Amino acid sequence: MKKSEIMAVFYLIIIAVIIGGIILFGTAFLVFGLLWAIYEILWLIYEYFYYKSNKFLQIKDDIKENIIKCNELNQHIEELKSIYNIVKKIDYGASDYIDNSNYNYKRPKLEKIKNDVNVYECSATVCKNAQAQPFKYICKYFDIKPSETTLSEFENILNNFSAAEQGKILLQNEKDEIVDSLNDKIPFLLLNLRKKKLIRKLGFDEVDFSQLYFPTFSFNYVSPGGNSSMTSETTFNIENLDKFISYLSELVKFRNSVAGQRALMTAALREKIKNRDNYTCQTCGLSNKEERNLLLEIDHIIPLSKNGITSEGNLQTLCWRCNRTKGSKIINADYIGIKNA
Repeated sequence: MKKSEIMAVFYLIIIAVIIGGIILFGTAFLVFGLLWAIYEILWLIYEYFYYKSNKFLQIKDDIKENIIKCNELNQHIEELKSIYNIVKKIDYGASDYIDNSNYNYKRPKLEKIKNDVNVYECSATVCKNAQAQPFKYICKYFDIKPSETTLSEFENILNNFSAAEQGKILLQNEKDEIVDSLNDKIPFLLLNLRKKKLIRKLGFDEVDFSQLYFPTFSFNYVSPGGNSSMTSETTFNIENLDKFISYLSELVKFRNSVAGQRALMTAALREKIKNRDNYTCQTCGLSNKEERNLLLEIDHIIPLSKNGITSEGNLQTLCWRCNRTKGSKIINADYIGIKNA
């Protein structure tokens, strides 16, 4: 539904409420409704002319560079959130369910059956066991092989999701500081009563704080009669990804070539590398001392795609801009060994 359509529905509801109020409460409600409507109309007129004024356009132009940087970071965060693509479910096709039983059973729980990539339709026993040992059953029924490759993929997911979660907070802090710096330039009422609209008018993209991008694995049981069901769900948030990586590492048989060298890309290791590098980008030299809300990420110097491994000597701190630019290239390769010296 378009914004204009939403606003039309909103005003229709308001009109309906006013008419209903007049019927129930009489003239007093009519007066209140008219005053409220006049108030809203005056606000809309005031906002329209203010946001078209040269004064506001000059303010917007003065902070244009900062807004662009914030929006670029916002886009980068969304890219980090979209990295998960490990589980692939075979498409067996689709069919219609037709109940030809002699009795008109409603079978309400049959609606819970989903043909989703992260949902496994199972028996009640499997569902209960999955609740008791979620990681074991996720590996078994979603075909996640305990291998070095799989472990590296999940480490990469954790690394990116951790950066995304931290980035959202830093981005919001940066936006708040920019808007707060306009206290003496923006009218008080707009800054305090209509702040969300003001932020949109300044040109900021909205920050998505939801955590719906975390993959959730579900074991779903529905009884043959369709009248009872149970579900066991495990969401791979930062905490569970951390635990899952440790779980996988205990099952993986590492190659001799990396025995004793490999580390686990956990939240603790991420912070250890940042602290070792003095919270400074190893490419451009920018640190969170110069840019307080700088998003720092952990990068594999030799990328995993080029047979790099997760080890302290192969990890470095990069600001999000340098990390985004680097991609899968090898930068700062002489860094390996120096950090282990």
